[in-house]
Amino acid sequence: MRHRPSSDLPVEAGGSVPAGEDGPHYLGHRERLRARFAKSGADALPDYELLELVLFRAIPRRDVKPLAKALIRRFGSFAEVVSAEPSRLAEVEGIGPGIVADLKLIEAAGHRLARGALSDRPLLSSWSAVLDYCRATMAFSSREQFRILFLDKRNHLIADEVQGRGTVDHTPVYPREVARRALELAATAIILAHNHPSGDPTPSATDVKMTREIIGALDPLKIVVHDHIIVGRDGHASLKGLKLI
Repeated sequence: MRHRPSSDLPVEAGGSVPAGEDGPHYLGHRERLRARFAKSGADALPDYELLELVLFRAIPRRDVKPLAKALIRRFGSFAEVVSAEPSRLAEVEGIGPGIVADLKLIEAAGHRLARGALSDRPLLSSWSAVLDYCRATMAFSSREQFRILFLDKRNHLIADEVQGRGTVDHTPVYPREVARRALELAATAIILAHNHPSGDPTPSATDVKMTREIIGALDPLKIVVHDHIIVGRDGHASLKGLKLI
């Protein structure tokens, strides 16, 4: 029986395909991993194996376990991998534009799912969904971002907008711009949210001062600030819950 030369096997650029009588060794691993996911769901898999499932699509002919583990070592968790800046992902050897695109698609899908839980319901009676959304969209970002949820008189979501992106520990926010945008949208209330890339959601003195300035700018306009939520990898903090506003 004539064996097919190994040079005829399709190989990922820069990689190799170890082959045996039953084909490349990773094929059996992929099928077993897919079967475990189908039977038991994502909770049965550690972060690196869930990441392997993502990488299968972009890298169909190579063992991706080493790359998945390298990404987890670099960024810390599955959530932090998919939330990482594209430029930082590209610094990892073996990560190309296709993989970056797949990871960012998963991030966007997660955001869309979390936002869907806010649709057509009063946000003040769906507070856990609000917290889940803020955490999904910002908790694992490497840079600060300041987000505003604009609400109508029934406390339904009108718009969700990122008002500013900053450095690892600072985002400039201008109360007049917040007030202007709230008037443009005919909002009667807002929820403020931002992240602490350090992971610790404890409000800083600057956070409290800025929130009070926004309240002061909106109060004459009869626009209510329901809360300011700060999220990080280690949890969240509510300025209202802490009685800081």
